[in-house]
Amino acid sequence: MQIHVVRQNQSLYGIAQAYGTTVDDIVEANELPNPQNLVIGQALVIPIVGSFYWVQPGDSLWSISRKLNVPYQELAKVNNISPNQSLQVGFRLYIPPPKKEKAEFNGYVEPFGKTMPPNLEESTREAAPYLTYIAPFSFRAKRDGTLEEPPLGNLPAIAKANKNVMMMAITNQEEGKFSDELGRILLTNQTIQEKFLNNIVATAKKYGFRDIHFDFEYLRPQDKEAYNQFLRRAKKRFSQEGWYLSTALAPKTSADQKGKWYEAHDYKTQGEIVDFVVIMTYEWGYSGGPPMAVSPIGPVRKVLTYAVQDIPSSKILMGQNLYGYDWTLPFVQGKDTAKAISPQQAIQLAAKYNVPIQYNQKDQAPFFDYQDENGKKHKVWFEDARSIQAKFDLIKELKLRGMSYWKLGLSFPQNWLLIVNNFEVVKR
Repeated sequence: MQIHVVRQNQSLYGIAQAYGTTVDDIVEANELPNPQNLVIGQALVIPIVGSFYWVQPGDSLWSISRKLNVPYQELAKVNNISPNQSLQVGFRLYIPPPKKEKAEFNGYVEPFGKTMPPNLEESTREAAPYLTYIAPFSFRAKRDGTLEEPPLGNLPAIAKANKNVMMMAITNQEEGKFSDELGRILLTNQTIQEKFLNNIVATAKKYGFRDIHFDFEYLRPQDKEAYNQFLRRAKKRFSQEGWYLSTALAPKTSADQKGKWYEAHDYKTQGEIVDFVVIMTYEWGYSGGPPMAVSPIGPVRKVLTYAVQDIPSSKILMGQNLYGYDWTLPFVQGKDTAKAISPQQAIQLAAKYNVPIQYNQKDQAPFFDYQDENGKKHKVWFEDARSIQAKFDLIKELKLRGMSYWKLGLSFPQNWLLIVNNFEVVKR
């Protein structure tokens, strides 16, 4: 499978000819929202087995093999050339597909209201073959130890049909916000905690959940050890049922990182207790902040490089956004809010306003600028095939367990294609 970046004056027909495929296959693979109006800088996934590399000035078979992590002898063999042959600029080399590694993938599903929206259910059904876990978000803990359930719709049936583990995501949210007081009660009142665990077990058995996932955020720093103790107790209880235990963690870069989001999340201890963690490596660019990449590769790498020092890499799922943001400029923090958009919607915007998509090499993220009908300027940061491939490469480099998506319901067909190209999805 190849990632191709559209250049000026290129057409789908010409691109298809170059790679030995068809226009229809490219349109179908990418679910192209703009087949008649490609955008300069738009990344396309070309649905072929393996990929092609065109020789650049200064290239040798050895340097290409190092760049692509393929033995030069293998490159020579599959291209029917001598290992010592000098290469002409523009010569096309066939690159065999990479060896697939096993990895796990989770998708959070966040329905609003009292029923599961049909489009969200359908999005989950489409993603389910590529997922290990499906996580309805969320079961909200109450101060008396009971649970407020989200609408599940047909998610249990979808999970069963696709051999997905249902992940029971439980939060300390009240009125849409994480509550440290709710967390304090659940973690320190042993009577309520026992009732809480009993309700979790009963609910998990009712719906068939096999992973219990705590997303407890903005806890009081002084409740760190109480949270650790609670997780030890929960692990013992859930292991009796044969279930997994997982947690969501704030994106820390040191054990003693200050700030209410971070201090009660003990990477080392949780890494010892739970089966796996989801590290929330996204939202550097967020709806209430200034325009920037949502998950720039540098900060993501920094968090995960720290994490693997304290948590076994085989227990870490990298958090990944399935969306971008459209900021109206000038953006006033505390007053303005950026609009969340899917990668497909971002491409449609670039095509509509006839602006090129640029790519920030440092952040490994695409972006563009446009001016709307009212004369307002906008900046859009989003995800594409290149940015997600950079994250997949980091998963392989750090030997992580896999990736967790926030959240399903936003169209990004290239992501699922690239999962299949890079990994064998674990089913449990």
